[in-house]
Amino acid sequence: MAEVATVRRSRITPEREAELYAAVLELLREVGYDALTMDAVAARTRSSKATLYRQWGGKPELVAKAMKHNKPGSIGDVDTGSLREDFLTLVSREDDCTMERNSDLMRALAMAAHSNPDLMRALKELLVEPEMSEFHRVVQRAVDRGELRADCPALEYVVHMLIGAFATRTLIDELPPTQEFLRSYIDAVVLPALGVPTT
Repeated sequence: MAEVATVRRSRITPEREAELYAAVLELLREVGYDALTMDAVAARTRSSKATLYRQWGGKPELVAKAMKHNKPGSIGDVDTGSLREDFLTLVSREDDCTMERNSDLMRALAMAAHSNPDLMRALKELLVEPEMSEFHRVVQRAVDRGELRADCPALEYVVHMLIGAFATRTLIDELPPTQEFLRSYIDAVVLPALGVPTT
């Protein structure tokens, strides 16, 4: 049975998968997570609902994988030889417009996840935990290079600091996160907390 499911899943081409994910994100922006239905996704993508369930299992998994697909490459692949440049490279991978749209979407999904355990689980398993693992690889390379002390108390809070700045910019300042804001935040807050020179 598992072999049959695998064969069926492999029929969706990467291009078709990308189209489906793009449609899911469009619908999320239009109606929000709670009002998003698999029927609507099927209609928007000219797919059968059975295919969607067979391929992704359900709405939480489909949404989480669409969000992951929307990310600009693997965090763990960024290796400039300098932690500051690694952070700045990560920030520069999305322009300000894309960053604002994704920030709005992540904020809405975070709210929805608080009342939907299945969505929370899917986001953590498919998006948050893999990205945290990749991000820790970037930080560990800085430790291995001698840029960071392995016993630096701020190490375990690096992800919290960066995501916090991204997520709360709109709430606190009523402004979207931008490359300029995040670059200045990295230099003023993150790197000093880690004991890394900013120049």
